[in-house]
Amino acid sequence: MYPNPRGNPAMKRTLITLAMTLSVAAPAFADQALATSKNCMACHAVDKKLVGPSYKDVAAKYAGQAGAADKLAEKIMKGSSGVWGPVPMPANAQVNAADAKKLATWVLSLK
Repeated sequence: MYPNPRGNPAMKRTLITLAMTLSVAAPAFADQALATSKNCMACHAVDKKLVGPSYKDVAAKYAGQAGAADKLAEKIMKGSSGVWGPVPMPANAQVNAADAKKLATWVLSLK
């Protein structure tokens, strides 16, 4: 038999906290999972520089720029060089336009 959360205030608070945590964290993890599946995380991390800049640094650089998501989506697919130093970002043929836009939007949402 399962405990009844209505009769247990501590359990009710725990369930509410868990639900709130999942509702906030789930979208970020979903897009980070996409970045991992497309091998983006091999060169980038959310909050520290690896081979390429951190995603938070990218978000800060492009914050408030019109068309930033489209510009980043194109760089994700086609690659770029010279923007963050001498190491070029290779083209990512495994990333389609829809996924590139989703990744770019996620990166820009990071603070």
